[in-house]
Amino acid sequence: MRFRPCIDLHQGKVKQIVGETLTQDNQNVVENFVSELDSTHYAKMYQKDQLRGGHIIMLGSGNEAAAVQALQAYPGGMQIGGGITAENAASYLGKGASHIIVTSYVFRNGELNMPNLLAIVAEIGKENLVIDLSCKERDGKWYVVTNQWTTFSDFEVNPVNISELEQYCSEFLVHAVDVEGKQSGIQKTLASQLSQWVSIPTTYAGGARSIADLELFNSLTAGKLDITIGSALDIFGGNLPYKQVVEYCNQQS
Repeated sequence: MRFRPCIDLHQGKVKQIVGETLTQDNQNVVENFVSELDSTHYAKMYQKDQLRGGHIIMLGSGNEAAAVQALQAYPGGMQIGGGITAENAASYLGKGASHIIVTSYVFRNGELNMPNLLAIVAEIGKENLVIDLSCKERDGKWYVVTNQWTTFSDFEVNPVNISELEQYCSEFLVHAVDVEGKQSGIQKTLASQLSQWVSIPTTYAGGARSIADLELFNSLTAGKLDITIGSALDIFGGNLPYKQVVEYCNQQS
């Protein structure tokens, strides 16, 4: 299990928000934390601590400059996602991203858009692609949600579908949207199932708030999944010491 750090950008600032409150007009976004520090501060900190494979997520428009600054502060150290398409994906790799993360581009109109998936794979190669399977529970099953986590797709996160998608990417990023940003504990069922279903590197995000949560996560997943933590960390206004998380995860990996 590795700790994968994050930089979430909203309106050009580093923030931690409750993901499911995102809307196109940004009128009712619940912000857990708005940093006075810029994106390069966090990128350089992650580089200093030798944390690779974290992600920069651009939540809506107005984040391009801050995202590129972070990429250039830690070349090859972080992935990037948020509004990226086959047309602009290669440019982000050229600006320092290690991988491109996609959700809404490959899940369109409530279903998997295979032409778009094939287009971006042709452009940057599967080795540079991370598919975001951020999902919510409905009727006891997990479904990918898109459009800033506001729209259910018909794509179920299950062993068959995961096996199919693994042919087109090198990693998965999975936000447990029901608990994302709420510091209410990890989604135990999802974490456990993912660890059984995936055969490529996969990062789980959502709800972790303590070392006890990390211990539980590590036990449930047998160390197979990586984890990211946002608003619970003291660097984002929370109570969980960032340094303590780094040390714990380094011991596990």
